[in-house]
Amino acid sequence: MPTPPIIVIRKKGGHGGHHGGAWKVAYADFVTAMMALFIVLWLMNSSKPIQVAVSGYFKDPSGTGKQTGTTLEGTGAKTQSAKQDMAKIKEDLQKSIQDINDLAQLKNNIQMTITSEGLRIELLESENGTFFDSGSSSLNKSGQEVAVLLAAQLGKAPNRLSIEGHTDAKPFAGKGSYSNWELSADRANAARRLMQQSGLRADQVSQVRGFADQHLRNAKDPLDPSNRRISIIVQALGNDSGEGKSSGGDAQPSGEGNPSATGAKVEPETTGRKDGK
Repeated sequence: MPTPPIIVIRKKGGHGGHHGGAWKVAYADFVTAMMALFIVLWLMNSSKPIQVAVSGYFKDPSGTGKQTGTTLEGTGAKTQSAKQDMAKIKEDLQKSIQDINDLAQLKNNIQMTITSEGLRIELLESENGTFFDSGSSSLNKSGQEVAVLLAAQLGKAPNRLSIEGHTDAKPFAGKGSYSNWELSADRANAARRLMQQSGLRADQVSQVRGFADQHLRNAKDPLDPSNRRISIIVQALGNDSGEGKSSGGDAQPSGEGNPSATGAKVEPETTGRKDGK
């Protein structure tokens, strides 16, 4: 009987190799390498603080990197701290004013506002004069009391101060070259002198500036008495240069007739001229 033929069935591998996972591993390695390349290129074009931060993180993720990151992100925290400091100074000043009966009556003439510069304290004149007699650069009794109180409180703070003088738009009525420029600067300087005698440190005032009517508080009414004022700016720590800043952050005015255009501390003139300022 003949031997039956042996039938061998061979199964082809088909496309098994094509659908394997080896290529995925290779692709993942390629993507990782590209990401690393991009990070290196980014670091090469980054600022020095960022390079230090990244380097510190990879050296010690739980230590150096965390500390460096805190330094880089500290601006917001510092700003918030400065606002809290200004709010505390404002609260203490308002309480001190309320505790003195004579000054409590002037609360509407003493305005305090926290700005990007720090704490702005405004001593606003009334129609008949509140802190200065008409046309005079000398503080009257109320002006002296307020200046002494402010000096006693602000002298305890580490912050530096800028003092500004402002007038309304009514021209100075006296004869000669004395004008609103001189009057505003002299009033600011008179406040500076008394405050330094009453508690401010010798180096605490960084600038004394006279702006005449160039920065009206009430621009809609240039003759409003509140435009005549002394502004005392308690500068936020780290922001005490004050160069070129004024009310609202505008550039400081300059020109002939402004004795404090450069922030110099000028001695006030004494005049007897009356002009309703």
